[in-house]
Amino acid sequence: MKKETKTYRPNVAAIILSPKYPLICELFIASRTDIKNAWQFPQGGIDKTETPKEALYRELKEEIGTDAIDIIAEYPQWISYDFPPLVVKKMYPYDGQIQKYFLVRLKEEGSINIHTEEPEFDEYKFVTIDEVFNYITYFKRPVYKQVLEYFKKKGYL
Repeated sequence: MKKETKTYRPNVAAIILSPKYPLICELFIASRTDIKNAWQFPQGGIDKTETPKEALYRELKEEIGTDAIDIIAEYPQWISYDFPPLVVKKMYPYDGQIQKYFLVRLKEEGSINIHTEEPEFDEYKFVTIDEVFNYITYFKRPVYKQVLEYFKKKGYL
């Protein structure tokens, strides 16, 4: 019997801390324009010629209108997850994503503007780490939990 192989889209994700960090620990989350009530961290595909860090800056500029960030830490491994059936159709030919996570701090001069050329988000907010899972879409929760626990354990959150 032939084993089914899955195709994962290389992707970067940013856990953005507000400029108030480290005094106050608030995380940026945004609601997608294309999926109702699907809140998430900014993320996006890595182009073939890009490094994950280059993709991080480009995606932030495209999605939240600024790349004025300081990288605080990077999750040491790539993490993959499968899309739910509804998303698989939209993201064909990919079955899921393999992601590199960065913990970043928005600089004081970093001005968020989600009304970009091709808006991906229609709303955003900064929430505490305890509030994050009240919003995050169900299929991303296990990965977010894993990454946030790591950054917590390392003393960043």
